[in-house]
Amino acid sequence: MARIITFGELMLRLQPYNYERFVQCDHVEFTFGGGEANVAVSLANFGMDAAYVTKLPAHAIGQAAVNSLRRYGVDTREIVRGGDRIGIYYNEKGASQRGSVCIYDRAHSAIQMSSPADFNWDKIFDGADWFHFTGITPALGENLVEICKQACQAAKARGIKISCDLNYRGKLWTREQARKAMTELCQYVDICIANEEDAKDVFGIEAASTDIYGGSLNHEGYKSVAKQLADKFGFEKVAITLRESRSASENGWSGMLYDTASDTYCFSKKYDLHIIDRVGGGDSFGAGLIYSLLNGKDLQSSVEFAVAASALKHTIEGDFNMVTVAEVEKLAGGDGSGRIQR
Repeated sequence: MARIITFGELMLRLQPYNYERFVQCDHVEFTFGGGEANVAVSLANFGMDAAYVTKLPAHAIGQAAVNSLRRYGVDTREIVRGGDRIGIYYNEKGASQRGSVCIYDRAHSAIQMSSPADFNWDKIFDGADWFHFTGITPALGENLVEICKQACQAAKARGIKISCDLNYRGKLWTREQARKAMTELCQYVDICIANEEDAKDVFGIEAASTDIYGGSLNHEGYKSVAKQLADKFGFEKVAITLRESRSASENGWSGMLYDTASDTYCFSKKYDLHIIDRVGGGDSFGAGLIYSLLNGKDLQSSVEFAVAASALKHTIEGDFNMVTVAEVEKLAGGDGSGRIQR
């Protein structure tokens, strides 16, 4: 069985119940999440050997964070313990025409204060086949840029496939900082994952005739985006999620996968989503893609599986996608009826 290593920050997620606003709630839900952790949980739920690497405090909240991964079968043995605090994000779920709001409180978290000496990548990558990280992690500071670079170099030296979700977060760094860091890191990446905004925000590569807020997407424009990204960095594959934002509650959702060796573009079917929780949607797409490629699915089947996995995640509360391979394949195969299973 293939072994996948993911690396990033696991955060405490605090959220008002139901669709309350911050200013009206008097109690919140307490869960955990984070881009690369979300990918690891999805892969573990697909039956894969998934390990997650981060740094967390040794106190009770740090242990609760570790336990949140262990319950789904994620390998947490290489998590470094230390530091004083866990990063927090406050999530206010949007509905209808009111968008969601995310507020970060992650300064001086254990992972943000970590150093390259905290991580023994030769040991971490022993027996690994795949390494995944996102653009959120290097956004935490120059030390994390260096740590990600060392991880990529160690993975590349071992012949391990590397995937990266660009995941630009304007609340964490500027476009200029992102472009500098990600230009350096992407030279090691084999599989690039992005959405309709990331390529523009990080590298200034934009799809023509597309209005992400008006719900109009141009497939030919995204072919151009994928080709430009691949040409710039030598990616083997580029995957792009395509979200048509009609409102906070109703989205169109599909994806594209470009393979450079065959110069082939594959677009998935589109799902009309009624959203329960969109956080982690892109991460579940990434996990579905990694699973598909490691299990020898062809290009079309890979993008269909990834998009279906992500569509199901939008129906699940919390960061983690708690679905099985059979459930994803059922939806990817055309059964989106939602009929009760008895």
